[in-house]
Amino acid sequence: MLSTNVIRTIVGIIGNIISLFLFLSPVCFCLFVCFTISPTFIKIYKLKSVEEFKPDPYVATILNCAMWVFYGLPIVHPDSLLIITINGVGLVIEGVFVTIFFIFSNNKKRKRICFYLLIEIIFMAAVVLITLLVFQTTQKRSMFVGILAIVFNIGMYTSPLTVMRMVIKTKSVKYMPFTLSLFNFLNGVVWVIYALLKFDINVLIPNGLGTLSGLVQLILYAWFYRTTKWDEDDKAPAQQVQLSEI
Repeated sequence: MLSTNVIRTIVGIIGNIISLFLFLSPVCFCLFVCFTISPTFIKIYKLKSVEEFKPDPYVATILNCAMWVFYGLPIVHPDSLLIITINGVGLVIEGVFVTIFFIFSNNKKRKRICFYLLIEIIFMAAVVLITLLVFQTTQKRSMFVGILAIVFNIGMYTSPLTVMRMVIKTKSVKYMPFTLSLFNFLNGVVWVIYALLKFDINVLIPNGLGTLSGLVQLILYAWFYRTTKWDEDDKAPAQQVQLSEI
């Protein structure tokens, strides 16, 4: 029989793969369902405008990834290579997405993006300095950074709340990408299992909430899909979707 550590490693690798799809979901097609959805960033590029798409989830994810990369370093939390790998990749990918948002946004949205990124950089620098100068053991560092990582992981998962509120208000899922919601849910489930195999409360709490957040998004998508008024560019792929297949 496989040991717990081996199973945990396998689950962690699966988590890395699903997390990668979560990071890439705005530009990829969902390969394991029988319909297609117009990808967020392809549409933004074609229209040369972000329209009503919000950068909030991507900006929040940058800070989240940076925090988890720091958490996974040997000087903070040893034996966390799989946490470093996926969040390092995610940091690069989300940086590209935010850059695209910046290019195709108006000046008001650009200033908002720059403001939040500046805050994130200053905050992350302060966290690194405090962690290395104040806490001398990996146990204490893990606790300090882990608590912060939980907070910002929750921020990543709950950042779509602004989009969900718009979905409920407009009765339209046009600006809530299905793939982002789906991989949000799957990502949370896998990392919950990973955390339970070798109990890590810092990974369990935010991903448990992430699973719930993703589930709510999927429910909203199923509920409001038929009331969504799609543009002509959206109709072709959208017509292939049947609620029974979601």
